[in-house]
Amino acid sequence: MADTVFTAPQRLRRLSAALPFWLSLLLVPVAIFSAWAGGWWLLSLPLTTWWLFTALDAIFGDFGENADPETGEQDLFWYRLITIIWFPIQFALLFGLLIWASNSDYLSALEKIVLFFGMGVISGTIGIVYAHELMHQKSRTERWLGDLLMASVLYSHFRSEHLLGHHRYVGTPKDPVTARYNEGFHRFFPRVLWQSLISAFHHEKAMLARKGLPWFDRSNPFWRYWLLEAGFLFLALLVGGWWGLLLFLVQAFTAIWQLELVNYVEHYGLTRKHLGGGKYEPVRPRHSWNSARRASNWLLINLQRHSDHHYKPNRRFPLLQNYSEREAPNLPYGYPVMTMMALMPPLWRRYMNPKVRKWRAMYYPEITDWEPYKTASNPMPR
Repeated sequence: MADTVFTAPQRLRRLSAALPFWLSLLLVPVAIFSAWAGGWWLLSLPLTTWWLFTALDAIFGDFGENADPETGEQDLFWYRLITIIWFPIQFALLFGLLIWASNSDYLSALEKIVLFFGMGVISGTIGIVYAHELMHQKSRTERWLGDLLMASVLYSHFRSEHLLGHHRYVGTPKDPVTARYNEGFHRFFPRVLWQSLISAFHHEKAMLARKGLPWFDRSNPFWRYWLLEAGFLFLALLVGGWWGLLLFLVQAFTAIWQLELVNYVEHYGLTRKHLGGGKYEPVRPRHSWNSARRASNWLLINLQRHSDHHYKPNRRFPLLQNYSEREAPNLPYGYPVMTMMALMPPLWRRYMNPKVRKWRAMYYPEITDWEPYKTASNPMPR
């Protein structure tokens, strides 16, 4: 059924249902105000994304209802639209702030760095999450928008690693992004930075080799990745000089750090059963940590329903399903709280390791020796 045949009340109901997922737009005026006000107001961006939505989670609680997974595209227009319009919004905000900060003495050097740390929180919490949604779609336009968002934080290879590597190897030693049991975030982060880049390039090179093409063939998406990233760096240098380039790098690094914090939480300690001969059981909902917290799922467009995303990778975010504790491991807090906890490894291990052991006993009581899973390294796929 075409969207145009729906009545006005029907359209209004569909819009009102999607509006909570548009809360990310509120971060734009917060960013502009903090840049204008300076001082302690510059902390408003991280405080809004981390603490405000944590407070809203406490107020609104959990949301476990599931949409009909067979819902048609025509019913998802307002959900899809926020992800489609986000790139031009983020682009205008990022380079508007770059021009303001680089060509003005209104803010001190430290204030400018803090401002672009906050901008990186937006790029990572919103931009990369939306890019993740877009890169999974069949639409060429949506995939390009995802590429542009990832290039704006200099992490374009994430698409290749995520689509070709992570979804295939999650929960195995071949997946750099699966955090190992007892592996602290501060060890995980530098490891995943270089391993995911190498792994992504390997996957694209292997795909080209299967077609009888060399890695440097023009169809290798890394050429597009490098060109787009160079374009963003040049534009930052053009509008803000060397200071503008530095601030751009601050936001890019912050966004990547934010992404990998979430990656760390999503699969910490969860492994697929080894079946022998280098083979593992199929990916199931139990191989991702979930949270049903309502407000943070608004902010993260249901990213916290991560089990269903891995089970049905092409399912759009409004249709992702929630699972009970018997079907998939659930966290008591949203990702904002869990990522902050991950920054304190002793606290994280004290809180999460018993949950991992409980998960093992629930799903794999037949496995008595977990040492190979605990100590597994991350070899590159062959």
